[in-house]
Order: sequence, then structure tokens, then C-alpha cells
Amino acid sequence: MTVKIITIDGPSGSGKGTLAAKLAAHYQFHLLDSGALYRLLGLSLHNQNLLEKLDSELTKCAEIAANLDIKFVTIESGVQVLLDGQDVTQTIRTERVGEFASKVAAIPALRTALLARQHAFAQAPGLVADGRDMATSIFPNAQAKIYLTASAQSRAARRVKQLQGMGLDAKINDILANIEARDKRDMERAVAPLKPAEDAYIIDSSALSIDEVFSLMTAYIDKQLAN
Repeated sequence: MTVKIITIDGPSGSGKGTLAAKLAAHYQFHLLDSGALYRLLGLSLHNQNLLEKLDSELTKCAEIAANLDIKFVTIESGVQVLLDGQDVTQTIRTERVGEFASKVAAIPALRTALLARQHAFAQAPGLVADGRDMATSIFPNAQAKIYLTASAQSRAARRVKQLQGMGLDAKINDILANIEARDKRDMERAVAPLKPAEDAYIIDSSALSIDEVFSLMTAYIDKQLAN
């Protein structure tokens, strides 16, 4: 059986995670949150005081990446993320850990170490893969490729609302600066930079609701999967 793959790429805060989960439930496909993998690796390296030693301890860091003890557990309220047996679901969604993720994602050896883990998610009947280079690097033969973007200002506003909903302090100017810095780093990195695949369906969600974007996505995906 051919595994059908839907990729959703785009910058931080564009709504990829929420929509990827909705699509996975809608099509009853598996879900890969590749951003969570990089956040988990960044957090693990930080906890082991290795994040600032990526150059000098690269071999050790790559070994850690290949052997991360992680679990994604489906619970009533969503997905619980465990690292070394500890619940880090909220921790990995903080801006600080997002910065950790962006740093490790720029290192080719660490990206390679996580490659096999990402490919392993492609199981029947299908997969929705959410990330920054899913269509351009990890799953270039995906049947449906979506690039979801939004203005930095609208993404910052959404991020503030999300963090405040988690009970965390958030200031929009700080969040906006972090988003713009991360966009620059992700788009300019030498390996697998953030950009749309040539055959991607590009959606700007700045002025659209989640339901409106979901409708656009499913109309496109249904057509692609039928081909």
C-alpha cells in the first residue's frame, strides 16, 4: 500500500500545528510534528549543558539526537510529550525552547541524526507532516504540499494569545522580535532553508480563520489525493 503524505511547511506561528492535527484527525492519518523533535533535542542538549558546545561536542550531540527518549501520548486534551519520561508538553512550546530548536536545526549533522526518525512516521494509511522542510527535504515526493504563512505581526499576536492561554507571561514586542529573528535564521541557513516547494500550494492565513484555512486545505488535498 502506498503511504499518502501531506506536508505543511511554514514559519513559526502560522498555524501549522493546529491545522496539521485537524487534518490528521480528518483523514485519520498519522501525525509528525517535526518542530517538536527539534525542540526536544534543543531542550535535551540545554539540560546537559551542551547547547553552547555544538561545535566542540558535535559527535556527542548527534548521538543524543539519534537516541532521544521521547514519546507522544494521545490524551483527551491533545498530545502529551515526554522527554526522558518527564512531561515537557508546555515547556517545549515556550519561546526560549523555540530558540534552542532553531539553533540545533541549523546544524547539518543534527538534522541528519533526526532524519530516520522523521521517515519512520510515514506509515499506512498516511501521514500529515508539519515542519519547515517537509516538502523540500524530508518528503519531496509527498502527494500534497502546503506552505502556510502569515505576517510576522499576526503570528506574534497569535503566539501571545497561545502563551497567555498556557498561563505564561508574554509581551508582543518581545515575541515579534523573536519571530523575526527566527524567520531570518530559518530562511538563511545553509541546509534546508525555510522556503516553499516549487509545487506547493501557498496559503497566507493572516486574515483567515482556522476553519477558513482548513477548508482551503481539504479542497486542495482531496484533489491531490484523488490523482
